[in-house]
Amino acid sequence: MSWRTIVISNSAKLDYEMGFMVVRREGIKKIYINEIAVLMIESTAVSLTAALLSELTKKKVKVIFCDEKRNPSSELLPYYGAHDTSAKIRNQIAWPEDIRKAVWTEIVTDKIRKQAEHLAFRNKKEESKLLFQYISEMEFADESNREGHAAKVYFNALFGKDFTRTTDSSINSALNYGYSLILSAVNREVTYNGYLTQLGLFHDNMFNPFNLGSDLMEPFRPVVDRCVYEMKPEKFDHEEKMELLKILQKEVKIDDRTELLSRAIAVYCRSIFDALNNRDVSLIKLYYEL
Repeated sequence: MSWRTIVISNSAKLDYEMGFMVVRREGIKKIYINEIAVLMIESTAVSLTAALLSELTKKKVKVIFCDEKRNPSSELLPYYGAHDTSAKIRNQIAWPEDIRKAVWTEIVTDKIRKQAEHLAFRNKKEESKLLFQYISEMEFADESNREGHAAKVYFNALFGKDFTRTTDSSINSALNYGYSLILSAVNREVTYNGYLTQLGLFHDNMFNPFNLGSDLMEPFRPVVDRCVYEMKPEKFDHEEKMELLKILQKEVKIDDRTELLSRAIAVYCRSIFDALNNRDVSLIKLYYEL
């Protein structure tokens, strides 16, 4: 089972040899591809062979490319993630509106619940109580936008009354970086299971190629929030990025088992697809912090 997150931060040449990714720098290091879950190319001074990219795609390795500022800018996605992709996409297009809205209601409710639990953990009792109240007021498909109200209360409680998600700050840079890692991991599972990332349940932006991933990732955002809150970064450079990368190896509880977060995302995504295809939200498997 793949589990490793590999980051290439400096000039190197990467190629393929007998099941291994070969990293050539001053010396040579070989990494077994079956162990790799995520490969992040953080430097633009890295070259990769087509043979390696082909093998990484076959093994469903999530490959993330960064720009000159070392921020994620693109990723490698396979055309086909499953042998029955065509059938999966037909099912996806045909998902009825009522089950899509029902699943979205479960997703956004769980997100607010985890935000409320995080605030309670930080001893923000009044704000936590308010978020739990929002859950009790939740309408079908969140018609009253409890998610938006909860977000304002949540972030102001964590980072101060003057904090907004639109300002240019080290905290927002860290949050955005962490969220991009979660989104990438979710997109990997969407394509791995044979579905299109463009067709979302709630998100429907014509310029967003990852609408479905943006939907499914929502309950995992508080994992990033917890890490950034504890970091309280005054700057956001390589060291802080490496710290955030560790969240994919964080242990959580899902389906009565302790799993790495990357594995929990896989279990969760498959359960969402089961719920959509079987018209049954009780099939959704949610994770819990340890």
